Amino acid sequence: MPWNQVNRRSFLATSATVLAARAKANESNGSVSAGQADRCIFIWLGGGMAQIDTFDPKRRGDPKTRKAGSDYDAIDTCVQDVQVCQHLARVAERMDRVTAVRSVHHDVIDEHAAAVNRVHTGRSVSGTLRYPSIGSVVANQLGTADEGVPPYVMIGYPNVTRGPGFLGAKDGYLYLTDTESGPAGLSPSPMVGSARLERRNELLDTLRDTLNASQRTKSAPSIQSYDQALLASRRLAGPQFMDVFDLASESDQLRESYGTEFGQRCLLARRLVQRGVRFVEVSHNLNFVNGTGWDTHNQGQLKQHVLIDQLDRAMSAMIDDLQSKQLLDRTLIVVATEFGRPAGFDAGGGRGHQSTAFTMVLAGGGLRHCGAYGATDELSKKIVDRPVSIPDFHATIHHAMGIDPAEYLYDGERPVPITNGGQPIRSLFA
Repeated sequence: MPWNQVNRRSFLATSATVLAARAKANESNGSVSAGQADRCIFIWLGGGMAQIDTFDPKRRGDPKTRKAGSDYDAIDTCVQDVQVCQHLARVAERMDRVTAVRSVHHDVIDEHAAAVNRVHTGRSVSGTLRYPSIGSVVANQLGTADEGVPPYVMIGYPNVTRGPGFLGAKDGYLYLTDTESGPAGLSPSPMVGSARLERRNELLDTLRDTLNASQRTKSAPSIQSYDQALLASRRLAGPQFMDVFDLASESDQLRESYGTEFGQRCLLARRLVQRGVRFVEVSHNLNFVNGTGWDTHNQGQLKQHVLIDQLDRAMSAMIDDLQSKQLLDRTLIVVATEFGRPAGFDAGGGRGHQSTAFTMVLAGGGLRHCGAYGATDELSKKIVDRPVSIPDFHATIHHAMGIDPAEYLYDGERPVPITNGGQPIRSLFA
């Protein structure tokens, strides 16, 4: 409601509704034991992973005759009565440490950007408020685990939906697109010697001192936030943090187990969380494999199995790697996507979009895994058991990391709940 239309009665009614919702959330959360995780690897499958071709298989279909159904055979997993597609054979052997949440839903269908924003922020786009991404919320609530590392790293291309929103630059991400060279801009150019770098830093410090002496600057949260981010970037430029990007220091056998470029991104994510980074997003955006990435319209469906195999290989290697280092219970692995795909095939043999029922995946994190949570109908079109909203999914991630999903963040003096009334999935917590 616009502020110029707010009166005493509507204000009291709205306040009562908010307080009642928070009390209900607190009551519910109080019955759920705290999570064990203190870091998260968020694997992003941009385009819309087809749940019916991956973690929620149904009867076989046929793209040539346009018979609705899965494009691949289903196989058993190590969890009784839980199946996945044939191209997830490695993950199938580890489903006792995985939960495919098959009943995720939201109401954004045809707009990729809006759906990406919904899954990352847990809210609709607002004209007056830019909400923070889940990675930035984690960074804000948990901070950095070590002064020498950032709280939030994104391996992929920068995007406003992954950003800090009203929280400000200090809770933003450090990003990179090349696993070998590390984040662009942290390390100085080879042409900039130590003396020149020192002079630059002295000039920057003088400018900062001048600005900080200004009363106007002191009262500007955006400038203060930028200043904090700037100081953090200078701390990260040293070899103590930059060494984490040296994947060659890992054994050939381990590197090979993770697979291709996407797998190497996942290996780097493991190194980052081991070093103390709280939240790492890893984008699987290798569109050249099938021309469309996970947005499998038309001909994109033909090589979808290659993408699934890459996910299978990298995810299974990550589970084993984290477990061998005794980090699996402390690291929540999330496989997320903006929406799913329908059982029917389009004229080109691919699939359209579906947000009424799709799958996102959780692994590790000390959760009480069950292989699969929630259920859909015979063609994965409708949810028939235990629906999970995006706020619920966010609440589950936050609770697994010891963050109260009903707590408030503040845009200035304006309170904004961390989740929009989300409730964690109780059965995943012992």
